[in-house]
Amino acid sequence: MQLNNTSIQINQKLQSNEKATVSKLKNGQNSFEAILNNTVEKENKLQFSKHASERLKLRDINLSDHQLERIENGVTKAKQKGIKESLVLIDNIALVVNTKNNIVITAMEQTKENENIYTNIDGAVIV
Repeated sequence: MQLNNTSIQINQKLQSNEKATVSKLKNGQNSFEAILNNTVEKENKLQFSKHASERLKLRDINLSDHQLERIENGVTKAKQKGIKESLVLIDNIALVVNTKNNIVITAMEQTKENENIYTNIDGAVIV
């Protein structure tokens, strides 16, 4: 449920930012700059695919705000190194992330029972 609350908070923040942008546009203040900043901010936010959201819920994985921030930092580092499909390891949780689109593709816990084999990645970040 933590993820759902986090998603709601992120969506509320984005809606708040969109309202501020619309307000600036109505007032004629920095219209191009406001649109550009809003677009860039949306692109930089980490998103979860439907599949990843289902896996987090199914596997009862709850991510805190601090963990989400660490993941975003790890994705940024991976992107800077040219990694396109990254494995992000955080607190015994493994996430496969498309760094170009900032989308978490899937998520799983790292346990001794699992084989812990990750395919279709071209880099890994441990945060």
